[in-house]
Amino acid sequence: MEPAQNAGRRSFLKKCLTGAALLGAGGGGGLLATGEPGAPFAKSRVVVARDPMLRGTGATVDLRRIEALLDRALQALFDRDHPIEAWKKLVHPGEMVGLKVNTLGGRGVASNLQLVEAICDRLQKAGIKAGDIVVWDRDSEEMEHAGFHLSMGGNRVQCYGTDHVDYEEDLAAYGSVGSRLSKILTQRCNVLINVPVLKDHDGAGVTIGLKNMYGVIHNPNKYHPNGCDPYIADLNMLPEIRTRMRLTICDATTVLYEGGPGFKPEHSWKCNALLVAQDPVALDHTGWQMIERKRAEMGLKTLKAEDRAPNYIATAADAQHRLGTNDPRRISMVEV
Repeated sequence: MEPAQNAGRRSFLKKCLTGAALLGAGGGGGLLATGEPGAPFAKSRVVVARDPMLRGTGATVDLRRIEALLDRALQALFDRDHPIEAWKKLVHPGEMVGLKVNTLGGRGVASNLQLVEAICDRLQKAGIKAGDIVVWDRDSEEMEHAGFHLSMGGNRVQCYGTDHVDYEEDLAAYGSVGSRLSKILTQRCNVLINVPVLKDHDGAGVTIGLKNMYGVIHNPNKYHPNGCDPYIADLNMLPEIRTRMRLTICDATTVLYEGGPGFKPEHSWKCNALLVAQDPVALDHTGWQMIERKRAEMGLKTLKAEDRAPNYIATAADAQHRLGTNDPRRISMVEV
């Protein structure tokens, strides 16, 4: 007889997933969903996990609650009864895993510390050694300002910026982009988990998962004209990024819906949510729409009306790039 707890989990997941076309085990459904006549009507799954009590009665995210929220999100994404089963579909013992966080906006709107801690814990329970996990961004000082404690060496989770190891000497190029890549990406990890923040951007419209890869290269300032289009899409086509990318876990615990990318407390929103997907384009499209709904609620113009719609998302989905889908009909959004 099936244990009551497992049966309850299955019932919960089935309710969440009713009517949704499920993503295949390889997580590549979004790649088939971009403008090909006769291509399967595959859907990319984006999980939006929410907990109104994530902060309890205080201002800080509660570690236990965000662990539970992350667990539910991964269970729903991979359709598993136990969260560690989900992580074991994603990573394997012996792999070196990099968590690319976002710390540019400072502590107010950086990748949440408790979320990162929870991810590191789940990776270790899935068989990844602590010393084979590196939490990183472009600059160590920015990471410290955001509350991260630097750590290099030993049998513990590593945490530092590219400034400690530098960038590769040779350029990696695709389309409009030619950049030197962080040695953390090229030499320190063969699996990439993207941990961006959901926020507004004064030029690109929004900065979520795809744009978080600007923190991987030595010359991001070069790629901001024209709302970062097609630069963001071209950057994410680099094989060093594309072949390592396994998952995006977007921190929407605090969302910036106006005035980004720097922290503007007057335009921040305690959303208390996570967005999780293997299709980065579908996730960015979903996050963009969440920001637009909040802007409408606050009486602000749409990003298109402000001439800063994130057109790079459509470029990332086009026939040349096929990084995922931005077609709402081909995105299965699952809310838990």
